[in-house]
Amino acid sequence: MDRYYYSGIVYSAAKQNPSLSLDWARKPDEGLPQPDVCIYITISPEEAAKRGGFGEERYEKQEMQERVRGLFGELQQASERDDFVEIDGGRALDVVEQEVQMAVEARISAVGTSGEGLRTVQPW
Repeated sequence: MDRYYYSGIVYSAAKQNPSLSLDWARKPDEGLPQPDVCIYITISPEEAAKRGGFGEERYEKQEMQERVRGLFGELQQASERDDFVEIDGGRALDVVEQEVQMAVEARISAVGTSGEGLRTVQPW
């Protein structure tokens, strides 16, 4: 599990540094194991703004979140598209929690108890 694998790439590229493209932001992670699944919880800006404390975090600004959403969309169109499970986070917490649990259990079942199908690092 690496909760920062995809978000680190996307948030780095979203800072709008002209020399730091999405492709460039991925380079430091080449050769490292990728997560077997990316649970991408989405929520509309309107729904997010209704939640307590929204906007207090450095990256919780609508412009930044739109860039992040677009870059995650680019990743979903790339070779990682099979890694993503998109879940609507604007629904009730128990519904979102159940869908996350189902996504994790589905991936564990797909891998099986032998670990076959898990990603591994290729030797350099």
